Amino acid sequence: HHPNLERYYQQTAPIMAQKIVAIFVLISTCQAFFVPTLTKNRIIDKSSTIINVASSVVSSASGDGWFGTPNTSENEDDGSKLSIEQLKIQVLQLGAALDRGQSYNPTSGEYYASSMNVAKSKILQLIDCGDPIVNIPQKGELSKIKGEWELVLTTVKHGIFRSSPFFLAVQESFGFAEEKEAFGEDKASLFFKLHELQTCSWGVSKIGRVAQRIDPEGKYIYSEFDTSIFSLTVIPIVGWFKLLPTFGGCVVTASKCEMEENGLLTMEVDYTTSRPVEGLNGLFEFIWSIKVPVSFFWKLLPWNKGRAPTCSVRVKYVDDDFRIVEDKDGDLFVYSRPVVPRGLEIDGKIF
Repeated sequence: HHPNLERYYQQTAPIMAQKIVAIFVLISTCQAFFVPTLTKNRIIDKSSTIINVASSVVSSASGDGWFGTPNTSENEDDGSKLSIEQLKIQVLQLGAALDRGQSYNPTSGEYYASSMNVAKSKILQLIDCGDPIVNIPQKGELSKIKGEWELVLTTVKHGIFRSSPFFLAVQESFGFAEEKEAFGEDKASLFFKLHELQTCSWGVSKIGRVAQRIDPEGKYIYSEFDTSIFSLTVIPIVGWFKLLPTFGGCVVTASKCEMEENGLLTMEVDYTTSRPVEGLNGLFEFIWSIKVPVSFFWKLLPWNKGRAPTCSVRVKYVDDDFRIVEDKDGDLFVYSRPVVPRGLEIDGKIF
């Protein structure tokens, strides 16, 4: 009870209290940084959300997530380790990386060839995972593939537009030719190679959305692909502005179709027309109402000898959101349900 000592305590007590509070705050702050490591189990127990997030991170890191264990070789067969959903995700990722298959162009070079080989392997693995009774349509089951589908990946060379029945019919028509080769190359392959060079060089033409729409009631398939003309035209080297305006639209090929045994989809091209694409100028307004009777003119061509423009593909796999077909040359086309559906008014119907 010394008066000087009491005075000392009164003067220093507030300062000591401030220091204690500061130390407590410092310790709490430091602990906040170390809690996830030091008390991991306790935190996970408190929140199911954290458990789910942590599980996703661990699963992804260990190779059990959507993408599985990354391939170290293009010949690696890991189909037995992956679910159908994992294979779908991998196919979609490869479709994005390969620009639906356009990035691999043997005319330009063999770069991306290994990625395309892996893509084909993944598609075949997905087909093998299917149940033939459930995932392959049978005769008369056109309704199994009804509705709108967008192309997400194809293994075909020289143009993803080759999913159209018109170009499939061109491809199959070369099979009736007396000579199957020209200049040491398959005639059909040479045709598409030259077509691609003529239409896509110097930014003349660019392919956008590629889609199909199946109407099981009318037994028609409407194949669509968007094309923009002069989308990137400039004076080489010195140019810095667009030389020509961009225009284009959606080319629609209407074909009669039937579903035969074991997923065989037979088609006969009827006509080709076009529709406007929002945000893309058309060449002339009247062009949207023109119908080109492909079947009529096709039969008049002397090399077709009166044959109709027919073709077929085989549905190798279909479910609610994926469809895989194979053409006669073994090339694969993968379609998915669109995230952004597009309406189509044609033949007096609105889809």
